[in-house]
Amino acid sequence: MGDRLNRIRRKFEPLLRRIFHAYFLLVRGMTLGVRAVVLDSDNRVFLVRHSYISGWYLPGGGVDLGETMEQAMRRELKEEGDIDLTADAALHGIFLNSHVSRRDHVAVYVVRQFRQDRLPEPNHEIVECGFFAINALPEGTTPGTRQRIVEVLDGTPLIATWR
Repeated sequence: MGDRLNRIRRKFEPLLRRIFHAYFLLVRGMTLGVRAVVLDSDNRVFLVRHSYISGWYLPGGGVDLGETMEQAMRRELKEEGDIDLTADAALHGIFLNSHVSRRDHVAVYVVRQFRQDRLPEPNHEIVECGFFAINALPEGTTPGTRQRIVEVLDGTPLIATWR
């Protein structure tokens, strides 16, 4: 009897797994994004200003289906800043972003080794970007962005939520 149950379980397990994933997506759907604290050799931080929301932010965006957090971070850096990593990034932390949703999380990476041939021209998404000295961040730099920068550079304890 146990053999028969194991065969049935193996046969239906992939279907059941898909059903459970669909169910949890509906009732517990979570969104996941990435951001990066990109620091140049002078410890200046790279920030972007979007066309669709006010303020200055760390570059980043959503993790697409089938994409790892690191792949998403690399893609977003290329899209928003023409930045290519030349070494691995370090995961700084994963934070609950309840300003967006009670189900939104953001993974933050620290990037210190990269190549950028040029600053990208403004486009439909990113209207301005650049490297800024930590003591001269542009007006409108968001509190969450400032918090992550302080955590990385000053080693202050991580706050689990995005501000």
